[in-house]
Amino acid sequence: MRVAIGADHAGYPLKERVKHELARLGHQVEDLGTDGAEPPVDYPDVCFPVAERVADGRADRGIVLGGSGIGEAIAANKVAGVRAAVVTSDETARLTRLHNDSNVLALGGRTNAAADALRWLGIWLDTPFEGGRHIARLRKITDYESTHLLRG
Repeated sequence: MRVAIGADHAGYPLKERVKHELARLGHQVEDLGTDGAEPPVDYPDVCFPVAERVADGRADRGIVLGGSGIGEAIAANKVAGVRAAVVTSDETARLTRLHNDSNVLALGGRTNAAADALRWLGIWLDTPFEGGRHIARLRKITDYESTHLLRG
């Protein structure tokens, strides 16, 4: 699987752990930054490129990391076609794929232990989309994206 990954300064240490795990699992990883915990980096600057690669098919999935993962998911979700979700448990890792077909995982480097985040990563990567009744719900989201322009 082709995975684009990016983090701000707060997510950088966890990003390095996640990258190592992805490589160990045999995934192709594109690291879009940042390259250290200093200086501070604004999370949209790395989340938009990750999300764009997923949306246009250059990556199968994306991972964005920050202090909590919340702002990172918000930023990634501004890109049409992206379904980014903050994961905080085994169950949310499973459900965000099973029911929502999430294609971007958001994790918090300050709010999650690395061992938990790596376990959630594995669950998220391995869980297939269930389809069925969830397809119509996702279609409503994509239809809305295609008919409503966001204006700044």
